[in-house]
Amino acid sequence: MSVRHVYKLFFTGLFLAFISMIANAEPLVNQPAPVFSNAATANGNNVNLADFLGKTVILEWTNHECPFVKKHYETGNIPNLQKQAAAQGIVWLQVISSAEGKQGFVDAATAKKINAERGATPSNTIFDPSGDIGKLYGATNTPQFFIINPKGVLTYKGGIDSIPSADKADVSKAENYISAALNELAAGKTISKSTTKPYGCTVKYAG
Repeated sequence: MSVRHVYKLFFTGLFLAFISMIANAEPLVNQPAPVFSNAATANGNNVNLADFLGKTVILEWTNHECPFVKKHYETGNIPNLQKQAAAQGIVWLQVISSAEGKQGFVDAATAKKINAERGATPSNTIFDPSGDIGKLYGATNTPQFFIINPKGVLTYKGGIDSIPSADKADVSKAENYISAALNELAAGKTISKSTTKPYGCTVKYAG
């Protein structure tokens, strides 16, 4: 093998590694939100993020079997936030990135049933068993949230509140980041705490 060929292979490898790094980089606040398309939903249609340009969008990574998720649904915390968002004309999309056979994986009928039982009213539920959308956003936990403004720019990423526990009693004691963000948006303000640390169960990706 010639030296020239070795250098070519070396630089090709570097280039591919760089491209992979970009593809797997976490999205940045105040930068365009990662775009996804043709995502299957519980309503039976496919959605593209671009469909919602002109509206604020909240992405909620969820897993109904996760104790941290249960805490926020069983106390009414997330259902109340969903109602507040709907009243403000915000599109709320649940995202389930649990792979088939993993905790939290559900079909459309089950997702609808679970939401009905717990009083949840998301605009829609997106199924991401491949994990492509989750990895695009660098989603690591359930629950975890991303807020996208009407121009398609990411304005919040992180957790739901300030107390990382599965104890329902902590909901009323915690600083609720999503509630604060919704209130600021309603007042025409920018989100002051735009990046926080998520907590909860790990997203149950394939592999």
